[in-house]
Amino acid sequence: MLNQFFAPSPMLDNFLTVPILLPAVIFAMVASITPGPNNMMLLASGVNFGIRRTIPHLLGITVGFFLLLLVVGSGLGFIFQTYPLLQLFLMIISTLYLLWLAWHIAFQPIAADANSPPTSPRPGSVARPMTHFAAILFQWINPKAWVIAIGYFSDYIPAHINGFALLLAALLFALINLPCVFVWAVLGANLSRWLQSRRKMMWFNRSVGLLLAVSLLPILISLPAAITMTLSQLRY
Repeated sequence: MLNQFFAPSPMLDNFLTVPILLPAVIFAMVASITPGPNNMMLLASGVNFGIRRTIPHLLGITVGFFLLLLVVGSGLGFIFQTYPLLQLFLMIISTLYLLWLAWHIAFQPIAADANSPPTSPRPGSVARPMTHFAAILFQWINPKAWVIAIGYFSDYIPAHINGFALLLAALLFALINLPCVFVWAVLGANLSRWLQSRRKMMWFNRSVGLLLAVSLLPILISLPAAITMTLSQLRY
């Protein structure tokens, strides 16, 4: 097993060169720093809970995406080509979940004052940021994460690399992803200084929820065509 993992790969030397690494690094940076479900959630979490309580969430994003990269890079991402119905199912479930999440962020309970934690609709409890484990699991239903992972290995990483090179490629992306998502949590924590009133916090949360919903528009627009294409493939 270890011999296969570290087996010489004719593409490994090419992978470790600047012409290959530089585009991969730029792609990872742009994909990680641009707005999306993860970054919108971190922005809202930074505002509502602060940096310290958001750290498990942002670490979970990086760890979860690292694991997703390993799975996609191992070739399991192409299972969608064999079972298109599975891809359609994942697209629908993830879109519905993200729409619910947008609603949850938009109407998130707000603390009575800046020094109090946000209250939950349930009496005697308080709202909590996303946990480390929940953030890891979220990557598997995040459509942007799947698109990025598949694009990363299909367009920027040489084919037929061995297990060690695959690990390096996934680790490279994860190391770039962590500081990029951290920026959004810091931005949220700094914004909280100007969102001391309940009214401002309410409109901020609703704006972030709306932005998260708007980010799903490309998926919602392409969904009818995806359903039609999948059904036509199943007929044959």
